Amino acid sequence: MRLVQGTSVSPGLALAPVYVVRASPAEVPTWSVPEDEVARELERLDRALDEARRELTTRQKVVATQAGEKDAEIFGVHRMILSDPGALAQVKKTIREERINSEAAVQALIRRMEQMLGKLEGNSVRNFAADLSDPWRYVLDALMRVERETIASSGSKVILAAAELTPAVMTYLPRERLLGVITESGGRFSHGAVLARSFGVPCVVGLPQLLGRLEQGMVLAVDGERGTVQLRPGEDDIRDFEQRRARRLARTEVLANIAAEPAVTADGFRFGVNVNIESLRDFDGFDRTHCDGVGLLRTEFMYLERPQFPSEDEQFRLYRRVLERMEGQPVTLRTLDIGGDKRLPYFKTPPEPNPALGWRGIRITLQWQDLMRVQIRAALRAGANRPLRILLPMVTSLEEIQLTHEIFDSARASLVEQGHEVEREVPVGMMVEVPSVLFTLHELVRHVDFLSVGTNDLVQYLLAADRDNPWVARLYEPQHPAVVHALAHVAKVANAAQKPCAVCGDIADDPAIVLMLLGMGYDSVSVAPHFMAEIKYALRRTTREQARELARDVLACNDCESVRRTLSAARARLHAD
Repeated sequence: MRLVQGTSVSPGLALAPVYVVRASPAEVPTWSVPEDEVARELERLDRALDEARRELTTRQKVVATQAGEKDAEIFGVHRMILSDPGALAQVKKTIREERINSEAAVQALIRRMEQMLGKLEGNSVRNFAADLSDPWRYVLDALMRVERETIASSGSKVILAAAELTPAVMTYLPRERLLGVITESGGRFSHGAVLARSFGVPCVVGLPQLLGRLEQGMVLAVDGERGTVQLRPGEDDIRDFEQRRARRLARTEVLANIAAEPAVTADGFRFGVNVNIESLRDFDGFDRTHCDGVGLLRTEFMYLERPQFPSEDEQFRLYRRVLERMEGQPVTLRTLDIGGDKRLPYFKTPPEPNPALGWRGIRITLQWQDLMRVQIRAALRAGANRPLRILLPMVTSLEEIQLTHEIFDSARASLVEQGHEVEREVPVGMMVEVPSVLFTLHELVRHVDFLSVGTNDLVQYLLAADRDNPWVARLYEPQHPAVVHALAHVAKVANAAQKPCAVCGDIADDPAIVLMLLGMGYDSVSVAPHFMAEIKYALRRTTREQARELARDVLACNDCESVRRTLSAARARLHAD
């Protein structure tokens, strides 16, 4: 079968060579090697062995100088292990007979060594197993480092393939060179999926056993709308694919021509369509006039791009530039939301058995208050004479909001005392993403200026389905009746308190869901740049009463399939226009 069915994560079409990468540092990618390229693959292995021996020689000299010849002897032993003809013959035999890449063949050797000697009794024997396998890890590192340097320096545009959809895969290459992403596993709403939609990159997951069938450079056709991957498409396949891509491009151009028009419903209601951004680079991917502001500035990505915590002045300059680029449109800055799989390399957090339910978001910044204080000072300075709003992630209690207000008041007072110009009032909102706040929202809403629903996390907590765990990906269903009723409840509470409410999670990328949110009483959404035009198009062709009717129909559904059918029908009506 040359057509492989998976799960759509991000729409779009891509036709390009594939490049297999590892999803995480601990993972070794596997791909097939054509028979006529086996000799070249063996040469890759020989070059990596030479590089590993040179690395071991260098380390031996350094250790000998710093600690003495005796401590450095282990590196000489490691070099001798790499000269073992038996082990080398095993690796080369694996490459020839199984026709897999050198990385996978070396990893197979390491596993065989560890399994064989790990069964024997005694710590000394197990330590010997580690000594035997460690030198081959240098070879593995050399292979993967050279492979990455090769693709990084080539300048080619490719489709990336990996075992799992992770943020590391999505940021492996510059965005302009990333045409598509396909993975064997991964959730539709994982952090990697969020980035795929944010970047506007076609992405398909749920393609088991795919990597073993791929070869580096094999041409693939990725359909991010149908969730399919075609291996080695023929001339007729390519012609059909290009026709579909041309039709999609034509529709995109039509929408782009009207994207600057406001999102006003057919009966005159103005609905806000804002944009989610991670960094200043995102401004290259959309037209500022097509949105009503930045609904979610994910500041943690600015931290992730640095080797250490950014100073107050560095943050001030970054936030100021974002506000300046928006030219008077409001910017909602979410305070630092690290934890879970968003870990800073320079901030060591304790290992957690369940990081999704652990130390993250506002829990970290209220325990390490200097992190929040520095960020708030920078934001308040940047927001002078600018429409800045602050958004708090992972709120679970009134006490967290009250403590945050105290930090705000203290930061504002110290800035004024130091002669800085700051706004007298900066709206502070909370993200609704922890289910417990649904039951206390009527009280919490009195202490904030607006609400923003983070559906990516709210769904996983409501349904007890980790969005980054491929084993429960099918259980992570934003179109679940419980999710729908939770969304309706938030809008009802916000409307009663006369507070603005928005959705900034990825479900708002779907125009039909946006119409449902309009019908529930939401006044805005914040989405990835590539979805703004389609959403505004849908809103301009709908009245508020039609949206309310859609919301009522969805709320009357008692199972996921009914919700999907109802929204699908609304989607079909939009495309019929």
